[in-house]
Amino acid sequence: MHELTIADTAIRQDAEGRYCLNDLHRAAGGEKRHQPSDWLRLKNTQDLVAELTVPGIPGTQQIQPLAVMQGGLLQGTYVVKELVYAYAMWISPAFHLKVIRAYDAMVTAPPALNPANLSRLQLIELAMQAEQERLAIEAKLAIAAPKAEALDRIASADGSLCLTDAAKELQVRPKDLIGYLSSNHWIYKRAGGTNWIGYQDRIQSGVLEHKSVVLIDSEGRERIRDQVRVTAKGLARLSELLNGGRQAA
Repeated sequence: MHELTIADTAIRQDAEGRYCLNDLHRAAGGEKRHQPSDWLRLKNTQDLVAELTVPGIPGTQQIQPLAVMQGGLLQGTYVVKELVYAYAMWISPAFHLKVIRAYDAMVTAPPALNPANLSRLQLIELAMQAEQERLAIEAKLAIAAPKAEALDRIASADGSLCLTDAAKELQVRPKDLIGYLSSNHWIYKRAGGTNWIGYQDRIQSGVLEHKSVVLIDSEGRERIRDQVRVTAKGLARLSELLNGGRQAA
């Protein structure tokens, strides 16, 4: 059987398989009001111990429900499983449930494999399984590598892009990108304004910037307009957000 562990605390066992109440006390938080000696003095506890105490049968060795070890590495009070549950219930329902689940997990866990006890065929099967798992991991890494390289290229690129070109780079429709940026506190329009403006915190973080650009209107006239643009850092961040389906931070 595997070792009983509760809240990262290993619960020691004596030679008869009883569990150490002192370790359980530490696993429960070690509060003074929960010390085992107080619980053992309760009448209900003493009655339960009496019910679990089996009269000795000639020629057989009976396991007593409670034993106290004085000195040595196993020093402490040791009890059978039924008393472990009773002690945990006395502390709190939450700790009681934690103990039950930890014990169930211990008894249902598959036995640890000892290579010395395995046949040659079993060792070969284990080696083949490990190799299959390694190949599967490598395949996943190979799939993820191009995406990671693409993000690295975007993040290291020079210059910035207008919202339309940024949408093309991200392979989304411009109106979808603009809607996303507007909904997630990247860009906004002033009341009565027509131009998109980047929020100051986005500009300070380096994902957006403003540039003055020269535009040609329908009549061929040049107009200078302040334009919000997505930086290389912003493209990399948007690629992560849009591909992962997460909200912007």
